[in-house]
Amino acid sequence: VQLQASGGGLVQAGGSLRLSCAASGRTFRKYTMGWFRQARGKEREFVANINWKDGSTVYSDSVKGRFTITRDNAKDTMFLQMNSLKPDDTAVYYCAADENGLDPMNGYMYDYWGRGTLVTVSS
Repeated sequence: VQLQASGGGLVQAGGSLRLSCAASGRTFRKYTMGWFRQARGKEREFVANINWKDGSTVYSDSVKGRFTITRDNAKDTMFLQMNSLKPDDTAVYYCAADENGLDPMNGYMYDYWGRGTLVTVSS
């Protein structure tokens, strides 16, 4: 499956952005989908995940209550609504697809990755 993330940009602290991840190539609805991010000089970290079977979601503690992950299987698209953004949220955000969904927070378990989209939050 091919993934393309979009929607990044520059926003002031406290603002909002909505990221999208468009999928193509295979049956999107059967993949558990996730968002990860990597800030400059830091390791990639898990952000959020949505299970394909029951739509259950998992969030990292750093974004819980501020970010919301959703998916539209009819449009083969996943979203990440980011509210109350902080400068620490500045990173390149990547979407990824996992065929099994056994370890949603582990990036190494994901099978497909899209190119990232840069989110910059100014103070």
